[in-house]
Amino acid sequence: MRHRLKSALATITAIVLMSPAMAQPVQSPDDATIADAYVYLLGRALVDRQEKTDMAEAGVDYNVIKYNPVGAADFVNPNLDVAYLEAWIAVDDQNVVLLEVPKVEGRYYTVQICDEWGNVVTNINERDYPLNPYGTYAFVTPDTAAAIPEDAVPIVLPSRKAKMLARVELQTDVKGAVDLQRQFTMSTLGEPEISAPSSLPLFDNQSLVGLEIFDHSDELLSAALDSIPVAPKMQAKVRAVARAASDPTLRNALEAKIRDSIVPRFLQFAVTEAGSFQNNWLGVLVGGIYGDDYWIRTAANLVGIWANTTHEVIYFVATTDGNGKPLNGSSTYVIEFDEANRPNSVVNGYWSVILVDLPDYRVVPNAIDRFNFNSYSPLERGAQGGLSLFIAPVESDFPSSNWLPSTDGKPFSLTFRTYVPKEVVKAGNWFPPSIRKLN
Repeated sequence: MRHRLKSALATITAIVLMSPAMAQPVQSPDDATIADAYVYLLGRALVDRQEKTDMAEAGVDYNVIKYNPVGAADFVNPNLDVAYLEAWIAVDDQNVVLLEVPKVEGRYYTVQICDEWGNVVTNINERDYPLNPYGTYAFVTPDTAAAIPEDAVPIVLPSRKAKMLARVELQTDVKGAVDLQRQFTMSTLGEPEISAPSSLPLFDNQSLVGLEIFDHSDELLSAALDSIPVAPKMQAKVRAVARAASDPTLRNALEAKIRDSIVPRFLQFAVTEAGSFQNNWLGVLVGGIYGDDYWIRTAANLVGIWANTTHEVIYFVATTDGNGKPLNGSSTYVIEFDEANRPNSVVNGYWSVILVDLPDYRVVPNAIDRFNFNSYSPLERGAQGGLSLFIAPVESDFPSSNWLPSTDGKPFSLTFRTYVPKEVVKAGNWFPPSIRKLN
């Protein structure tokens, strides 16, 4: 009798718990949680978007090096001072990917490895690997069961995919740099199983992606381990917003909040707050290794994906002149360095500045095919040893060698790179001078 009573009570309880009328309503998270979850997940989505973009290109495949032509790189804010090579590395627990790095002397080089969130895993060069600056490297998973060649340096990836970006400085010897570029080779031991990118549709930089990003949160999160300390906490927030987004009664309000408030706020943050701000330049003093700064990581993935560590490079980005007015291709501007603060004096590697369009952050075509200046550009110095760089839509009464063409009527951004920066830059005590509008 007691057994039948307990069984009946259990049945009644189950019916009550399953009743829609008694189900707990889904609660919408607060605004701060929604914003943080969105920005966190967007960082992953931007890398996922780049993977799709790369794989859509003819001839591109996993574990195959793409040797970019000098002066070309099909991603935002490229570095045109180097011979680039890139690849998507894909491994599994049974198979290994091998990279052969040639001996490079007398010029800057690095092999940057990034995970699927944009975090830098490592840089292969003589600074970080003084005992193995060249030779064979083996990329493996944390749980690898594969045999690794004895002469190979193992590099453990946090998940099964990673992006490789190698750079060989051009200097004034383009042929020598390209010859070295072609000596980097990649091969696989076995045939790794390779998963496809997510099914999240492509999106642009103007409006970004809306609430639909949370419809794809499970596949974005499950495909790639995030190594930053706050990842578990942030992924819990993402899943809370995703649950709210699945409720039709909450969806429209969440979509409006993201489109009308969170996206504009983040876009503003990306160009004015994601670092230290001085002389109306944004100095990205945290890059590649982000700790808890996932807002900065996502900003870096938007403005210049594959940002490297600050030991390798520090970036300065400007979208406004010294008076805070947006940079416009119709106007003429000048950046004036005095002799003591010329960029050559603050780097152990080299410096460069590039002009890119907005909002896509891609190079702007012009009649003289000049998109950047660097340490090796034949720039004319001033009488006092200073250096002036001019940005204008047409050539005027300034040295032609110092002219960076802009597009009439179009907004633009400048990115100033300091490679292997000295301590004065890493400490935040050096910024490029304000951009002065001449007319």
